[in-house]
Amino acid sequence: MLIQGSRHLSVQIRWMIRRDMPEVLEIEESSFEFPWSEEDFIRCLRQRNCIGMVAEYHEQVVGFMIYELHKNRLHVLNFAVRPDFRRHGVGESMVRKLVGKLSQQRRNRILLEIRETNLDAQLFFREAGFRAISVLRNFYEDTPEDAYLMQYRLSALDAAREANSRITRMAG
Repeated sequence: MLIQGSRHLSVQIRWMIRRDMPEVLEIEESSFEFPWSEEDFIRCLRQRNCIGMVAEYHEQVVGFMIYELHKNRLHVLNFAVRPDFRRHGVGESMVRKLVGKLSQQRRNRILLEIRETNLDAQLFFREAGFRAISVLRNFYEDTPEDAYLMQYRLSALDAAREANSRITRMAG
């Protein structure tokens, strides 16, 4: 299903389940020069603090994210959108889902690493409010490539919006 135009799609974001793996692997392989294997996904998701979520459009997986829960942050390990669904708000919806898990009291930031050659991802996350906070030299095992460590930090304004949103949902 090829998406035309630049409209934002309404996707459902839910927990990743075993039967999503073929579609997730297909997205992974079409997105990265050095893709994770199925074993990499399984090894990661078996860890207690590792969460997998998918973005679904008309019962089709069109994006996914894998992240770790830490005491004061979320750490995104893998994040991809199917190539023909990019620039339609799928990644934006997934980032919003992550930001919605933050709070001033507990986890107040999201961290992730991006290859220095992955300009599309750098621009996407920068547009989503992430900032590069350092360069990680020779970060990857598969290449001598550096990575940018990017961070999204929950601001007081975000926290106020989050509180108002929760109150509205409880009242409405």
